[in-house]
Amino acid sequence: MLLDADDRPWGRWEEYLNEPGYRVKRIVVNPGERLSLQKHEHRQEHWVAVQGSADVTLNDEVITMEVGDSVFIDIGDVHRVTNPTDAPFVFIETQLGLCIEDDIIRLEDDYGRS
Repeated sequence: MLLDADDRPWGRWEEYLNEPGYRVKRIVVNPGERLSLQKHEHRQEHWVAVQGSADVTLNDEVITMEVGDSVFIDIGDVHRVTNPTDAPFVFIETQLGLCIEDDIIRLEDDYGRS
């Protein structure tokens, strides 16, 4: 059951679970778009690719994610998703810890939010 959702300039997020200590979202990154380069002070994230492919920046590394791949983002890790393809990239994000939207420290942003 969908609890919350929001359209963003890069795509959309949908929230399906929000319990104390964890939260689950479905995130869609539109073709040619990318999320802000960011980090979190209070939560970890685990991403599982379910549709398409994308490049994930994780600290000083760039990882190409395909369907079935996963990546773990620890507290303080600098990260970003970039979709260089012509198809949507969809991943499931499980947040662990204090899961609030305000826990985003944007380091770079294509949409003027940093």
